[in-house]
Amino acid sequence: QVQLVESGGGLVQPGGSLRLSCAASRIIFSIHRMGWYRQTPGKQREFVATITGDGYTNYGESVKGRFTISRDNVKKVVYLQMNNLNQEDTAVYYCNAWYPKSGNDYWGQGTQVTVSS
Repeated sequence: QVQLVESGGGLVQPGGSLRLSCAASRIIFSIHRMGWYRQTPGKQREFVATITGDGYTNYGESVKGRFTISRDNVKKVVYLQMNNLNQEDTAVYYCNAWYPKSGNDYWGQGTQVTVSS
C-alpha cells in the first residue's frame, strides 16, 4: 500500500519559516507529480504547489515568492520550504502524489502548520 508521510509542521511566529517533508513509499516516485495542498476548517482544500518528476513547478498565487517546492527522486521525498509565513498560512498541509496515466491519486494524513505570535 502506498504511503505518504508528512512531517515538519508546527507552531511558528509570523515572518518565520518552516520546511515540510513528505516521504513516499511503495510508489514509483519519479513518475508521479507531487504536490502540497492545505485546508482550514470549513473551507475547501487549497492548491499550494506541485512539482513534476522532471522538476517543473507550479504555485498557488497566495504563496508565490514565499514557498518553494522541491523533490529528491532518490530519497523519494518532496519538500515545501515556507518563508515569510503569515496567519493566513495556518492550515493542515497535505502531500499528494498523482499519476494521470493510471489515475493514481494518493494523499498523506496531513501535518498542522500554525502561524501565530
